[in-house]
Amino acid sequence: MKRSRGQFRRRPLLPALLFGLLFLLFTGPVFAASTGEQSGGVNTFIPLMFALGVILLASRAGGAIARQLNQPRVLGQLIVGVILGPTVLDMLHWGILQGADLQHTIKEFAELGVLLLMFNIGLEVHLSELAKVGKVAVFAGVLGVVVPVAFTVVVAVPAGYNWMPALFAGVTLAATSVSISAQVLLELGYLHTKEGNALLATALIDDVLAILAVSLTLVVAGASGAEGGADFSQLLVIIVQMAAYIAIAFLIAWHALPKALVWIQRRPQLSQAYGLPIFALICALLFGWSAEYLGGVAAITGAFIAGVGLSKLPSAGMKHEIEQSMSHLAYVFLVPIFFVDVGLETDLGNFPLEALPFMLVLLLMAVISKVFGAGFGARMGGFDLRESLRVGVCMVSRGEVGLIIISIGLSSGILDSGSELYASLFMVILLTTVLTPPMVRWVFQGANEGAGSRTALASSARGQ
Repeated sequence: MKRSRGQFRRRPLLPALLFGLLFLLFTGPVFAASTGEQSGGVNTFIPLMFALGVILLASRAGGAIARQLNQPRVLGQLIVGVILGPTVLDMLHWGILQGADLQHTIKEFAELGVLLLMFNIGLEVHLSELAKVGKVAVFAGVLGVVVPVAFTVVVAVPAGYNWMPALFAGVTLAATSVSISAQVLLELGYLHTKEGNALLATALIDDVLAILAVSLTLVVAGASGAEGGADFSQLLVIIVQMAAYIAIAFLIAWHALPKALVWIQRRPQLSQAYGLPIFALICALLFGWSAEYLGGVAAITGAFIAGVGLSKLPSAGMKHEIEQSMSHLAYVFLVPIFFVDVGLETDLGNFPLEALPFMLVLLLMAVISKVFGAGFGARMGGFDLRESLRVGVCMVSRGEVGLIIISIGLSSGILDSGSELYASLFMVILLTTVLTPPMVRWVFQGANEGAGSRTALASSARGQ
């Protein structure tokens, strides 16, 4: 009888959530039409509270609808971000939200979200497991960068674009946003499989190579007279800087961080009142800062390295306390903001229709090049065909990494914000990010009989 009542309670969930989103859809114009006179002379934190409340509500509703439709929660969060963005509701320009630089502030919350997401993933990684897929990661990481660059140039140059913008477009699509696929695998319970470990190791190599490719492209552009260029000696410095940072950061994280946390644990004045999670958060932030400022690599790489180091903590209780607190901070507040923010700055309504055929070709190429490049690399590394396909699909999302690189292209003068190439690249980055979650779920269907229990465990641990 209890079971039937539980089933009865769940039946109206999907219509209720759909009603909530429709309510936002129809009341959005009302908020947009507000004059905002009351917000002009008040504390700018007031509209921020409203915006964050709407984002979290929409994120939870979209994620729940996606789960009801048997899709990853992150897919729903990405879609509601597009709905809240300028494509449909243009939430950040509602009159009721005027008086604060919400776009910049929410972006910073989102960056903190992806930082903690990668730190949490690092906490659950075992370096010995990553080492087992080292050969796969090297081949998949290298080909996962080289193949998209080559394919994009082959597509863009015959379409009439100069070789330099075409080359930079290829570099942009060589990037991978590991956070999207890693979150889906975590939600589905497959992060600790061979493919999950290969994804994390491959993404680390991909990140380094993509940044090197950006630097090399700027060097070539500089030799051709483009602004923002550098000489070849600077490229060598960048390579040495990145390699040295990653090596030193791993050594410090692996050897020093666990000892530091054990030392803190033995001193109640430091460890009590969430002392360990606070110091773990400090590690994530400082490693993220050092990655960008000292190493020239993405901040999420530094946070991931810090998490990997703390995964070596000798006490299971210490590790559990940190994991639980960091998961609550990330998944309750910051991570949903990150996924919604992907669509908040996207205006699909301004996309030039004459660029649609080229964009669709570029999108197809972007998916195939990653699946083939990273997948073939994984096959060369020793994975079978199915495992290789899964690695390739997990590398499809470009996400925030692609957006960062495309912004570098704009600031350097290589890309033109008014060109069809830029508009097509932006759309491809967004669409690969949205398409990746269902693609990952599809290729992992029926992986093994224990999938259901692992998914339930992973979901319950993070409120999924």
